[in-house]
Amino acid sequence: MDVSDLRVFETVARLGGMTAAATELHTVQSNVTTRVRILEDDVGMPLFERHSRGVRTTPAGERLLPYARRVRALVEEARRAARDEGDPGGTLTIGSLETTAAARLSPVLAEYAARYPAVDLVLRTGTTAELIRQVLARDVDGAFAAGPVDHPELDWQPVFREELMLATARSVHDIEDLAAADGLKIVVLRAGCSYRQRLEDLLARRGLVDLRKLELGTIDAILGCVAAGLGVTLLPRATVEAAVKAGAIRAHALPPKDAQVETGFVRRREAFVPSALTAFLAMANEPSAALAAQ
Repeated sequence: MDVSDLRVFETVARLGGMTAAATELHTVQSNVTTRVRILEDDVGMPLFERHSRGVRTTPAGERLLPYARRVRALVEEARRAARDEGDPGGTLTIGSLETTAAARLSPVLAEYAARYPAVDLVLRTGTTAELIRQVLARDVDGAFAAGPVDHPELDWQPVFREELMLATARSVHDIEDLAAADGLKIVVLRAGCSYRQRLEDLLARRGLVDLRKLELGTIDAILGCVAAGLGVTLLPRATVEAAVKAGAIRAHALPPKDAQVETGFVRRREAFVPSALTAFLAMANEPSAALAAQ
């Protein structure tokens, strides 16, 4: 089984057509078709089914696809390792919780960009569950995620500690008042957000279960809905401070067991650590980076 054939197969599967794959691979369609046919002969089973809009993978193709993706990623990683001579450069893709990106990473990103102009830095935000999947799939070099993260293929190191606070409308003076609220909703990010699960557990212990959910895509939207009295949320202190000072919402302190959460950096254990990532992590762990425990 040839690595180049697997690369062609993965590209066709990802783009859904021979012509599109040929364009991305800078070759002609006939060459793509030939490479796929050679791979199918090697496997002994068809890997694609043709339809009016292109191709789709067969069951055999679906089973092969994860391996093809891993091979492609490993080849790219090997090339990256061979070219890395110790000076940060190239593309560095970092994942982050949206709360972390908003409240913690701005000064780090600005300083990093100024210090290492040869690095093309890409930041992707998501929930903890999404970020872990992206790290495992090698879509990002590593990610800031709520922890602890316990996975045999991943290494997670705490970077800073957050204090979570329950955010409500200004009219809610005490957490216990929520029990009497009619139509109470939780205002949260999509499923996979670790703060969302903590909020549901916190309210369940107060007898508030099976609450309606209002799912939003950004922290600003969540805070706006909380300020409008549409529900409650759970977010780090650094994320809600501005809205509290502006008088838009009220933030309620929680017992330490509910409030304290560590955010750390997660990456693949066996993966090559490029110089660009080493430099980024060193900067993120500097006390001056405003990422110290609070």
